[in-house]
Amino acid sequence: MSKKLTITADIYAKPDRIDLVKAELLKLVEVTRAEDGCLQYDLHQDNVDPTHFFFHENWESRAHWEAHMENAHLAAYQTATEGAVADFKVNELTHIA
Repeated sequence: MSKKLTITADIYAKPDRIDLVKAELLKLVEVTRAEDGCLQYDLHQDNVDPTHFFFHENWESRAHWEAHMENAHLAAYQTATEGAVADFKVNELTHIA
């Protein structure tokens, strides 16, 4: 049986590319929420550091998230933001309590 997977992603835009990165991240939200296995896909922007964006995601399983990572809209995001992202970190989490 597959276990639900929580993903957090920290994305830091270069200071002069905040608007571009934000616009491209926003394009991901609706299409990803419609994907099979997506339970939650929420985008946040830090109130103090506007270069910092944060996704909180919940997927029915790791397989669903892996399928998401292979979708064309993520490839388009990566192409559109090439050179505009300063740092990116993904955490895979399992809810324990």
